[in-house]
Amino acid sequence: MARILLGVSGGIAAYKALELARLATKEGHAVRVLMTPAAQRFVGAASFEGIVGAPVLSDEFERDPVRGAFPGDPEPQHDPIGHLEVVANADVYLVAPASANTIAKLAAGLADSMLTTSFLACTAPRLVAPAMNDRMYRDAATQANLVTLRERGVVVIEPEEGALASRGEHGLGRLPEPRALLDAIESAVPGPSGPWDGLRVLVSAGGTREPIDPVRFIGNRSSGRMGIALAEQAARRGAEVTLVTANVTLPAPAGVRRVDVETAGELAEVLGREFDSADVLVMAAAPADFRPRKAAGEKIHREGTDKLELDLEPTDDILAALGNRRRGGQTIVGFAAETSGGVDRAREKLDRKGADAIVLNDVSRPEIGFESDENEVVIVECSGEHHVPLASKEEIADAILDRVEALRASPGVRGRSRD
Repeated sequence: MARILLGVSGGIAAYKALELARLATKEGHAVRVLMTPAAQRFVGAASFEGIVGAPVLSDEFERDPVRGAFPGDPEPQHDPIGHLEVVANADVYLVAPASANTIAKLAAGLADSMLTTSFLACTAPRLVAPAMNDRMYRDAATQANLVTLRERGVVVIEPEEGALASRGEHGLGRLPEPRALLDAIESAVPGPSGPWDGLRVLVSAGGTREPIDPVRFIGNRSSGRMGIALAEQAARRGAEVTLVTANVTLPAPAGVRRVDVETAGELAEVLGREFDSADVLVMAAAPADFRPRKAAGEKIHREGTDKLELDLEPTDDILAALGNRRRGGQTIVGFAAETSGGVDRAREKLDRKGADAIVLNDVSRPEIGFESDENEVVIVECSGEHHVPLASKEEIADAILDRVEALRASPGVRGRSRD
């Protein structure tokens, strides 16, 4: 578990920092909190102290009653300099919310509070999570300050788009949810070795869009949730993960490299480029099977048109093409979204595409269909089927990755590990 130093600056999103502290403490991390005077106008220090079990510091000249120690750690025998000792003991330092004013100070190297002084003295991984009105966030000064911080190795957790503090305002500037912030923290801290350390995993997610004209397309309802869950769980196991997303609006998990595409052709190109260096491919994306043979250069208008006929051609079979060029030691998992005759079709696809496993899910069931947070699947392999009952997509992802481990360890399997 990590020693997390949490800096809280002034902003309405400070209430989320409380929830972050609660979540991190619940999951076994030790947390210390630094607050600017402005932050205490939004959330009281006593609230943080009650959650983390340690005093909050806000003035670099005030004495730390626990002498820089984190909850669970012994206090030093001497009385050290507060802002130096607390960062010396930290494994990671996150400023959240990071106001425009605080970001400007951090970029300029100012040291006028416990938060900024400690940030300047910190040699552990440093992260900032901007949260402010979208006009302030998009301003050139703020963006230039964030560039400066990135150039110095500071991790910037991008804000989300949504309702803002000012009534009726909507835009880019919301602080991400506590779970996302904690994921970013855990990703930044060098942790113990995981079972998938050194394994390179390539995951695809979402659904492709094949243009009919500049405003219309042929597509499907895949949200990318399953692929994102797979990428997140693989990263948690220690893998180096590349996530190729086709028209996915959800954020990528912390520590995962993301590549965005739109069409099946673009998806095939990126996967083809990344595949040779991957140890595991999990093809959770849903490429369109057909595309217009020729897209119109201008919008097709309905006026004066009695009917519209589309001349479609098949897209390339991406999974089969990759299966045909696989090298020894690679493991390939495909997906089959079916409405009937699932297992038989999945088994036929398993052989035809040269995969080690096909994950079958019944998209006709509304509780586990597209956009659902839950799923129920059957993992079809040459040796048999493995039913995974209704569960969250994160739990389903873990079950799929467990089967990948088993396949790679089994002799006689296409994608077994080869030492």
